[in-house]
Amino acid sequence: MPYLFTSEFVSEGHPDKVADQISDALVDEFLRRDPESKVACETLVTTGLVVLSGEVKTRGYVDVQHIARDVIKDIGYTKGEYMFESNSCGVISAIHEQSPDINQGVVRAKEEDQGAGDQGMMFGYACRDTDEYMPLALVLSRRLLNVLTAIRREGKQMLYLRPDSKSQVTVEYEVNGRPKRVHTIVVSTQHDDFDEEAKMLATIRKDVQEILIPRVINELPERIQKLFDANYILHVNPTGKFVIGGPHGDTGLTGRKIIVDTGGKGAHGGGAFSGKDSSKVDRSAAYATRHIAKNLVAAGIADEVLVQVAYAIGVAQPVGLYVNTYGTSHVKESDSEIAQKIEKIFDLRPYSIVKRYGLKNPIFRDTVKYGHFGNEPYTKEVTIHYNNEATTKQVEFFAWEKLDYVDIIKNKFSS
Repeated sequence: MPYLFTSEFVSEGHPDKVADQISDALVDEFLRRDPESKVACETLVTTGLVVLSGEVKTRGYVDVQHIARDVIKDIGYTKGEYMFESNSCGVISAIHEQSPDINQGVVRAKEEDQGAGDQGMMFGYACRDTDEYMPLALVLSRRLLNVLTAIRREGKQMLYLRPDSKSQVTVEYEVNGRPKRVHTIVVSTQHDDFDEEAKMLATIRKDVQEILIPRVINELPERIQKLFDANYILHVNPTGKFVIGGPHGDTGLTGRKIIVDTGGKGAHGGGAFSGKDSSKVDRSAAYATRHIAKNLVAAGIADEVLVQVAYAIGVAQPVGLYVNTYGTSHVKESDSEIAQKIEKIFDLRPYSIVKRYGLKNPIFRDTVKYGHFGNEPYTKEVTIHYNNEATTKQVEFFAWEKLDYVDIIKNKFSS
């Protein structure tokens, strides 16, 4: 039978994402000064207040208050009427040194023997829905907020927009698992106050229909554009007025949007990504398994793939690797045999993962804004401050999204 699947996304101004961005900006700044920094930072944001906590081991110094304020300003919380403003909010830091008990389980005399920073299981997922090899519902809900943020920043249309917003898209699928049509779109956006609530709702709905959604559709591949028909259901600010938002409307915490980060169609091990350096396999191994899943699908091994890896704290080698192709495999091997071959292709020790994707570089704030997965990899110049000397270097972002193992996988499965 046909079925419906839904994904949601939140904007960079959502309180939980504000917290995620501050935490990842801190990770970046510690790595910018010391690539061996070990960071586990949590952030809480609420009305007029930011609280930073966590554990750090580093040789560098970071003005954490300055970093937090810069992030808040960049997001767009720059007006006192938002009740959360970059210059006037309080910033409290309770960051302390990392536990030596944890550190001794991670750091080894030989780098390649680096142990996992924690136990747990991590998942990576990919499918053929989109060019990004991500679920269509996630790609569309994310694109809606990408464009909505662009409209807000351009300052030419929808001038009432404020930073906090959410979207949700439901896609109807055929029996064979192919997307059939866009079924429902939900957009909730924070806005300036209006004199009349009815007029406000009508204006925002009209602008979403006539400005936002057409602009989103026009940026999509033609085959995805055809999935939009005149019968989709649209909900715009379904609760009505949405003036009070951001950290003033809801307290934000690091790590509360982990399903937004992954799309929800595969699986999630439960560990948040943001605020953690790459020795924490919650983050780095999730990137590695996404890389594996994406390259498997792109290589034609299956139309849909879920990869799980699991670790014991302080141990370098994974305790297990699992692959599920959901019955969409195009090769003679069983899923367990696919997993055995993948183990021989990809080195999943933490040291190797970090090295393969360049995870000691300050690359993490870009991952948290609009998705850890499904982005185009790119290289740009960044400033670093090793040994108190400022230099620049070319750094690769989203390296785990590269399709650089497709030919290797094809060769392995043709033998």
